[in-house]
Amino acid sequence: MKSIHVILVALLFLTLGCGSIKSIEGSVIADKNLSAKALLNAHKAASQEFNTLAARMQVKYQTPQQSQSITTSLRIQKDAVIWIKASILGVTLSKILLTPEKVTLYETIGNSYFEGDFSLISDLLGTQINFDQVQRLLLGQSILNIRPKTVNISPVLVGTPQTSKYRISPKKQNLNYMLFMLLNPDNFMVYQEQISQPQAQKKLLVQYGPYQKIEDDYYPTQLGVLATSGLEKTSIFIRYKKIDLNASIGFPFKVPKGYTKRSFK
Repeated sequence: MKSIHVILVALLFLTLGCGSIKSIEGSVIADKNLSAKALLNAHKAASQEFNTLAARMQVKYQTPQQSQSITTSLRIQKDAVIWIKASILGVTLSKILLTPEKVTLYETIGNSYFEGDFSLISDLLGTQINFDQVQRLLLGQSILNIRPKTVNISPVLVGTPQTSKYRISPKKQNLNYMLFMLLNPDNFMVYQEQISQPQAQKKLLVQYGPYQKIEDDYYPTQLGVLATSGLEKTSIFIRYKKIDLNASIGFPFKVPKGYTKRSFK
């Protein structure tokens, strides 16, 4: 069942940035005079208003043991259900169903399933997380409740060619749990997030690609994830093929008969 760990890590980072009317105007260049409060308010205002979301994407992942390309479907009923199906050549590989109460998934290769709480995802991410935080992460919002008085912000130039971003980092970094975040100055969406645990030799880096505007909101066209644990690295690349909002969708999920319940411990 080890392979499903990789698939699950890939699927948990499949989407999405968002945007709406902002309290301040965005620009190409980060404003050095913008306060932390104003920036975080603009980022919060970028939360998306929708009832349902359906997306299709191509997920490529690579570990030291294997490399695979997976066609994936994602469906979200906001604040209620996150449904993910991974398939290869039209054959279902796995399904995942997240609700505020529990995590359920099954994979067809090993004829096995898992049902439990969010400790599974927390273990994969290296930090405690719940349904709301998973949803915010999928929507391009910070999973942490950041208070303006606790962080520093500064304009930085990143990438090649260099582009302007806002860097957000705690005024006092915990040496056992370090983090920072980069926001785009034009739409206040997440450009990059990083969480590292030096003592545990764990690091998670999530970077969004260019954003596209659908209706009044912004969505990335691609996403890269690099998860490091000791000397082992898992790299994931996601390319979005199609995103539909507020369509009538279902969330079919039933563990097939004869599947064995497994634990990730």
